[in-house]
Amino acid sequence: MSTPARLSVVHETEYKYAHPVEMAQHVACLRPLSDASQRLMQFEMTVSPEPAQHSTRLDAFGNSRAFFSLTAPHKTLLVVARSEVEVWPRHAKADLSQSDSVAEVVKQLTYRAKAPFVPASEFAYTSPYVPLHQELRDYARASLDPSRPLAEAVVDLMHRVHKDFRYAPLTTDISTPILEVFEKRQGVCQDFAHLMLGCLRACGIAARYVSGYLLTHPPAGQERLVGADASHAWLSVWCPGLEDERAGAWLDLDPTNDRLAGLDHVRVAHGRDFGDVTPLRGVIRGGGEHTLSVRVTTLPVKDETEPSSMDDS
Repeated sequence: MSTPARLSVVHETEYKYAHPVEMAQHVACLRPLSDASQRLMQFEMTVSPEPAQHSTRLDAFGNSRAFFSLTAPHKTLLVVARSEVEVWPRHAKADLSQSDSVAEVVKQLTYRAKAPFVPASEFAYTSPYVPLHQELRDYARASLDPSRPLAEAVVDLMHRVHKDFRYAPLTTDISTPILEVFEKRQGVCQDFAHLMLGCLRACGIAARYVSGYLLTHPPAGQERLVGADASHAWLSVWCPGLEDERAGAWLDLDPTNDRLAGLDHVRVAHGRDFGDVTPLRGVIRGGGEHTLSVRVTTLPVKDETEPSSMDDS
């Protein structure tokens, strides 16, 4: 039986406003997922100043969302999420050659009258940050030969994206169109995730955006992964035939680091694109100019004692 990694995450988000914010409504997506391949051991989210109202619920994709409102004037907002998770290998025994072929998967996802609904199909279409472009379809087809096992094909596509595109912080932001990222051949983790989503969906393949974290300091002898000091992003591709006891048919790919997601990847949420899993967003009245700082630290937990309970914050 494989041994899980136990990791702690501290995610701090701080807004500083030039003028007092009179009223604010915020939504946070910071609580890690808990399923067969990742168990949430503890979670706590603190907000300063203290919210007037605070509630949580699951969204349509099964992600936990926290809703809170601030009614007292404030010039700073600090949100700190502390998590502890156990992560199991998701693809330790995966045989990529056993997945269905590209053509077979496209056929399963293609709409047919009276055919059974395929839940993965909701991730096969365009979304606000992932429009469909002929240029992306053409780029992807070099990897997505119809007769090729889909898992092998998408890993090949990941290798090409990693080789052809340069990781370049501060050259893009969330508003940068993926076609611009494609043309300039540079970006950051969320760009590469959106780019691969655009390539795959343009070819009729279902893939979802994954938000999460990377281990900040790797074990001795291993290289430090790119993007470990902030929220990270990768994608998950539906590969029927590649049934894993923990991951099911979803294959997690990290194009920024050119590898399958492993024990150093903590999953927070998944959706169609970044817009579905934004860590923190809101609507405010007042405030004027503002500055934003985000700090993330993900470390191994050395104390292996079981926590007494789980915080439902």
